[in-house]
Amino acid sequence: MQSSEHPAQEAENKWRQWQSSSPELAAELRSVDGFEAALLQVWEGSDFVAQYCLKQPQKLMDLQHSGAFTTSYTDGEMERRLAERLVGVTDETALHRELRRFRNEQMVRIIWRDLTRTAPLDETLVDLSALADACVSQSLTLLYDWMTEKQGTPRNAAGEPQGLVVLGMGKLGARELNLSSDIDLIFAYPESGQTDGPRPTSNEQFFIRLCQQLVKALNSQTVDGFVFRVDARLRPFGDAGALALSFDAMETYYQSHAREWERYAMIKARVVAGDAAAGREIMAMLQPFIYRRYLDFGAIESIRDMKRLISRELMRKGMADNVKLGPGGIREIEFIGQAFQLIRGGREPELQIRPILPVLQVLGEKQQLSMEEVAELTEAYRFLRLVENRIQAWKDRQTHLLPEDDAGRLRIARCMGFADWERFLVVLDQHRARVQAHFDNVFALSEEVATDSPLQAVWDQELDDEQAIELLQQTGYSDAKSILSRLENFRQGHACRSLGTRGRHRMEQLMPVLLESVGRSSVPDVALERILRIVEAIARRTSYLALLVENPTALTQLVKLVSISPWIAQQVARHPLLLDEMLDPRRLYTPLKRERLELELDTTLAAVDKDDQEQQMERMRQFTQSNMLRVAAADLTGGIPLMVVSDYLTEIAEAVTRRVMEQAWEQMVARYGRPGSARGSGNGFAVIGYGKLGGIELGYGSDLDMVFLHGNDNPNQMTDGERPIADDLFYARMGQRMIHMYTTRTPAGILYEVDMRLRPNGNSGMLVSSLEAFEQYQRNAAWTWEHQALLRARPVAGDPAVMEQFQRIRREVLSRARDAEKLQADVREMREKMRGSLDKSNDHQFDIKQGVGGIADIEFMVQYSVLRWANKHPDLLDWTDNIRLLESLARHHLFQGEVAEQLAENYRALRAVYHRKSLSELPGVVGADELQPERGAVQALWQKLMVDPISQS
Repeated sequence: MQSSEHPAQEAENKWRQWQSSSPELAAELRSVDGFEAALLQVWEGSDFVAQYCLKQPQKLMDLQHSGAFTTSYTDGEMERRLAERLVGVTDETALHRELRRFRNEQMVRIIWRDLTRTAPLDETLVDLSALADACVSQSLTLLYDWMTEKQGTPRNAAGEPQGLVVLGMGKLGARELNLSSDIDLIFAYPESGQTDGPRPTSNEQFFIRLCQQLVKALNSQTVDGFVFRVDARLRPFGDAGALALSFDAMETYYQSHAREWERYAMIKARVVAGDAAAGREIMAMLQPFIYRRYLDFGAIESIRDMKRLISRELMRKGMADNVKLGPGGIREIEFIGQAFQLIRGGREPELQIRPILPVLQVLGEKQQLSMEEVAELTEAYRFLRLVENRIQAWKDRQTHLLPEDDAGRLRIARCMGFADWERFLVVLDQHRARVQAHFDNVFALSEEVATDSPLQAVWDQELDDEQAIELLQQTGYSDAKSILSRLENFRQGHACRSLGTRGRHRMEQLMPVLLESVGRSSVPDVALERILRIVEAIARRTSYLALLVENPTALTQLVKLVSISPWIAQQVARHPLLLDEMLDPRRLYTPLKRERLELELDTTLAAVDKDDQEQQMERMRQFTQSNMLRVAAADLTGGIPLMVVSDYLTEIAEAVTRRVMEQAWEQMVARYGRPGSARGSGNGFAVIGYGKLGGIELGYGSDLDMVFLHGNDNPNQMTDGERPIADDLFYARMGQRMIHMYTTRTPAGILYEVDMRLRPNGNSGMLVSSLEAFEQYQRNAAWTWEHQALLRARPVAGDPAVMEQFQRIRREVLSRARDAEKLQADVREMREKMRGSLDKSNDHQFDIKQGVGGIADIEFMVQYSVLRWANKHPDLLDWTDNIRLLESLARHHLFQGEVAEQLAENYRALRAVYHRKSLSELPGVVGADELQPERGAVQALWQKLMVDPISQS
């Protein structure tokens, strides 16, 4: 029964009782400055500490003399102190006794420092967690040794010894243990086998018995109390499952049987005891289960369901004043942080952390929560955790309920620094109200989204056809009858029929809202067909259905872009991961420039094991597709001009090319050592971009035209590894490896198509040429058209020394004096040959690129002009893109009048039309009567520059 006495008076009475029983000790303690005031403060808040000191007066003196109340522990100090305490312990009885006595001493120390505010909250939580870690770890070490002495060492089939791994879950895993918390543990061992003792037993039996002894050592109540209450129900299959499982059994369970809430629980999992190497292995195994590689919005509904169950339980038990589980309590703050971790942690490794406050900080930095929300949630969490500790400090009991009696309420208020309960309650309620508001904002019920839509009845087939058609027409659809038929076909299609219960629920939520959103678009009938293909592609991935249900912004952006571009619709259908980009319009419509591209790519790849080459390739493809989508989104909505689109797309390709080269180099060096020609800081290798890559004019579906060069001119040089090979063979294999990395199809498709035909001697030439061979070929054997191609070439990645040598060779080759008439004939002949094989023009259509007066004619005129005059004007070779080459030609007055400006304008106009055709997934042709002014102007200039006799002026 609770005392009605004022808490301060009650503490005074206990202190007088202690002094009367130990007058000499009392006199000594009273002489310590500030000690008596601190003691009264602690005993007012903790009857557990008071009773401990009353029963063992000397312990209070010992703790004071040792400096326990004034000293912070360093990392590892708790473990060291317990290890010293257990020296000489040789049986379980002694182990139980010493563990409990150590635990009680440390709890008195921790509570004292907490209630006197000597230790901040963070230190209290870490100390409690360190105490649990030490007790589990030291007990396991002794118990394992004692068991192996009797039964032998457990070994796998190869005879290797096996050890137990103990995972701490929940607050123990996050090092956030409270003053009277259970510790949630999961036990696992690496491999099956048996012990090597005189009477062999299976590893499973051995480790289950070991775990039983460990739980008993911590959990059982003796005359000295208990150490920690142990809860092992989070293990696979709960109470019905074995107490300890092999890693294989664990992996099978989490891949095939685990439920969504178990992912939530695993976020905080940490190895707290046992074999460290085996611990790293099991955590790596669990990582894909915890953190999905895609944004997982299905997690929101699972966490929401968990919260509903807890809320119902609280209502049933009348526990609204539970500071942990009640409205606006600690659990809601944890739910907010962990929901974002489950959703985004696979893609954003910064969120793969355990303590909740750093999680909130990261969410603020990433603008998933506002900094105001982070500040309010952080302040509320600290306040509520202190209240929780003050509740539990009183009797060392696991409770989260606020006291109901007046004395208990006053005690809590005073321990929290308030004069009375009413003032404390005002602040507490403010914190809980803010937490609940933020929780409700994050977990706004999605059911309301679907039921608010008038098109729910259309999707649910509650209307006759005439009513449904009328409603669809009112929504914006032109051919509503065909739309209704298409919806029926979609509903009866494989994608919908194969949905599970959760998927059907998500589809029922999504479709009415989707129909309404599409109906408001500029081309509803066309957009719906495109978007249904996307929904068919993602139907089995309920997390993506959830993404669109939970995020109206994402759905709005998807409808907007799909309405404009079938290319985007096709890309999203092929690669649903791109839906993640729809979540943040600020990011979606703001493509990244080179430095930020490289930083994002580095961050993306840093989350993947360097040895996991397949996943490295997958992440590069995802990076490329995501950034191309952002360029397309900005492009289609007028955010960036056409010529800048090519800049962005080229920089994406360059960033990826650098990483492909670096990874191929690292893999080759690991296998063969460094080439003899690359002993310094460089790698002796360079990637030269040709064509649209070299000319900074890449489009959305462009191949990468490339040539690989190396700087070795000594055929006898070898690599310095354990398996040495000739340098030229090393570079050839490196080139092959790079092409493999570009073109291998992973779940996300290929990275880029690669065209290497512009290398010396084309497909019959070496894949990677030496600089010397490249130079000889360009000087003595290259055709004029190959020099035209060289005009567009530039280094995009590699060893600076090799790239500099390439630039020298290019300038020397291209700036030599040429016979103008022969050059004109060669270029014209090549253009006619190209037109003959590629031009798709006829009486009804014009090929924008290859037709007479098209893009290629402009490019050939520019190339002819630069090759003709580069000998006299070397700065013509400074650029590789057509527009800047035209500007350079104009600057030297090498075209009469405004010819250069006319060509540039026509080039931009033709490319703009060709570009739009590409984004609309249409052939690069227009009607025969279109673009007549541009075509006519280009034809006239072609006649004058490439056909008429050359003026000698």
